[in-house]
Amino acid sequence: MMLLSLSSVLAQAAAPAGGAPPAGLGNPLWFMGLMFVMMYFLLIRPQRQRQKEIEKLISSVKVGDHVIMNGGEHGIITSVKDKTVMVKVADNVKIEYERSAIGSVSKKSDVVEAATA
Repeated sequence: MMLLSLSSVLAQAAAPAGGAPPAGLGNPLWFMGLMFVMMYFLLIRPQRQRQKEIEKLISSVKVGDHVIMNGGEHGIITSVKDKTVMVKVADNVKIEYERSAIGSVSKKSDVVEAATA
């Protein structure tokens, strides 16, 4: 009985007086806007930055650069065209790939430094 009366007293104390709206941020659209801003800075913006870095990397490849393709093939670029690159994967074996298939690039100087170390 005591518990029931205590909960009713607390409920009455928490109820706003005179039908005034409860204090807070108000419209739920603020929350949706805030969520969109958070998603932009946590997900969309970093992905765009990574995409720009990848595009810069792919556009700057030169003959002699060591590349790793998206499929895992390692090779050295032997010729560069507008949309494709020719990659030497073994002795007398050259394969033509789209530039978009390049996963990562090690410049010629990086490969030489790694070989001497």
